[in-house]
Amino acid sequence: MNYFLNKPIYEIFYYMKNIKNIFRNLEKQLRQTSWFNEDWEIYNRGAYLQLYKVNWCNQNQGGVHFETFIEAPQIKKKLFPICMHAEEDCPSRNIFKENFLRLENERLNQWKGYERVGGEYNIIQKTLPLNYKNLEKRLFDEFSQLRKLADSVDDILNSINLH
Repeated sequence: MNYFLNKPIYEIFYYMKNIKNIFRNLEKQLRQTSWFNEDWEIYNRGAYLQLYKVNWCNQNQGGVHFETFIEAPQIKKKLFPICMHAEEDCPSRNIFKENFLRLENERLNQWKGYERVGGEYNIIQKTLPLNYKNLEKRLFDEFSQLRKLADSVDDILNSINLH
């Protein structure tokens, strides 16, 4: 049975407010890591967060980025995604996606739960169960893992921009 089906609207808002606090704390944690430097950016609009590097053509949130969001539909389903996108601002997007998946195939095969997803901008996605226990730590761990893909993203974007 859907948890929110018969719940009052204020209870959904309570969870949304809690998620926003978790995302604020997650942003602070990411910014304090040893790998986060002036090359990295975070776009956080409450219950939606993107992590990306400044050279990933994501100034308008439409380039390459790692993303998660926990909004009302995800709360209702008790599932949420963490994913990697290459959206419309990514140069030679289809070439980028093909090269990325080929370059990182072996590593992605070792990462539990990550699926290669098709579509216009989806590259990889992991769907996580939504429970609030250790949510901030789980998100932090996923983004810390995803950031290991940064060198490949940089290399591919550089090679595309050189041609």
